[in-house]
Amino acid sequence: MGSNLEKKPHALCIPAPLQGHINPMLKLTKILHSKGFLITFVNTEFNHQRLLRSQGLEALHGLPSFRFETIPDGLPPPENTNATQDIPSLAKSIEETCLGPFKSLVTRVNASYAPVTCIVSDLLMGFTLAAAEELGIPEILLWTSGTGSLICYNQFTNLLEKELMPLKGKLL
Repeated sequence: MGSNLEKKPHALCIPAPLQGHINPMLKLTKILHSKGFLITFVNTEFNHQRLLRSQGLEALHGLPSFRFETIPDGLPPPENTNATQDIPSLAKSIEETCLGPFKSLVTRVNASYAPVTCIVSDLLMGFTLAAAEELGIPEILLWTSGTGSLICYNQFTNLLEKELMPLKGKLL
């Protein structure tokens, strides 16, 4: 590890594995990178391969201070690699399987590249909180959608308990 790398802040950023979450996280990482941060962008293996197929193999090469890494999502590979994954299955699998691979990744990045000084995680990637706490790394949670959807997400359990969700009958 070079001493110049060790002096720069290093943000390890992980979006939820959905396009509407990946794109805003990429925009944020580009801003952080322009301000002098080293960036490690973590995608699931499935979405990393989709990104490579859509952008080409050279799309993720170039800047040594902006790196891409992957973790498994815990799901078997889908038959159609261009299809969107089943969201409920993906959410369950992420919650149950990603903590270990994520901690291993952070440890490996710390040892082989530059110490991670903060984790920027999508709010839907809750397992990162346990990893950040265990590894002693500050974490920032990002919500990529609007405020209204955050309130709905926050109140979803209450809506289920009061039987207001899922909606019943016809809307019109």
